[in-house]
Amino acid sequence: MLTITPAIKALIEVHAVEAYPHECCGVLVGRIDAGGRVAVESARTGNLNTQRAHDRFELDPKDYMRIDRDARARGLDIIGIYHSHPDHPARPSETDLAAAWEGYSYVIVAVNQGKPGDFHSFELGEGAFRQEELRC
Repeated sequence: MLTITPAIKALIEVHAVEAYPHECCGVLVGRIDAGGRVAVESARTGNLNTQRAHDRFELDPKDYMRIDRDARARGLDIIGIYHSHPDHPARPSETDLAAAWEGYSYVIVAVNQGKPGDFHSFELGEGAFRQEELRC
């Protein structure tokens, strides 16, 4: 299960709309407790995929490392990754699966004609994604 605040959800949706018609990407910072992953903030990262930014993202590793160092200094961890799907459903693609790591929540927000749509979270296990409970 992933828990995020309504403010974090809104920040992710704003990022997705601003990036439209390209995919945006970023990370969720927080902690893991008995109830699952709990996000306390989101952080934008660059999308290094410039050739297919309309349907692919490549999270900037420099941004990831900087955010991870800052989070760890505050006793937090990167617990998830988010990205948008412009004019496409909020479900993982084969490309998303190929790049995913176990142990993270993967939030996908659909952006339909410039407006935020479905907002779902998934987790990877045994080589496949499954939708996880998302509490906002």
